[in-house]
Amino acid sequence: MEESLRFYTEILQMEIVEKLQKTEPTRGQVVTLKSKDSHQLLELNYYEDDTQFGTEYKNGEELDHLAFDVEDLLGTVEQLRKQGVEIIVEPNSIGSAIGWKEAFVRDPNGIWIELLERKPEPRKEMR
Repeated sequence: MEESLRFYTEILQMEIVEKLQKTEPTRGQVVTLKSKDSHQLLELNYYEDDTQFGTEYKNGEELDHLAFDVEDLLGTVEQLRKQGVEIIVEPNSIGSAIGWKEAFVRDPNGIWIELLERKPEPRKEMR
């Protein structure tokens, strides 16, 4: 949990909304985060390995990936690269034909994180 919490707060600069708490019945820990200019919450959970909740990740059966909008994809990726974050899919290698730019990075637990720079909506002229 400490490594993930550091990644999401220090590297992705998310804020803690609800402090880290132990969840005794499940022998786990939980903390709630949010991006600075967002109301969307992200809850991080950790469970000890020898509990029914501490299951091994199996691709396709659990969390696929998280996605975050960014204003400057290239700048964000370069900043993450300098901080030692693994870049899985480089910017502009996919997505641009369908209206956005995207890249993928990996968090400390191997979760893929999609970074999206959406094209701005075209402005409608009033007549």
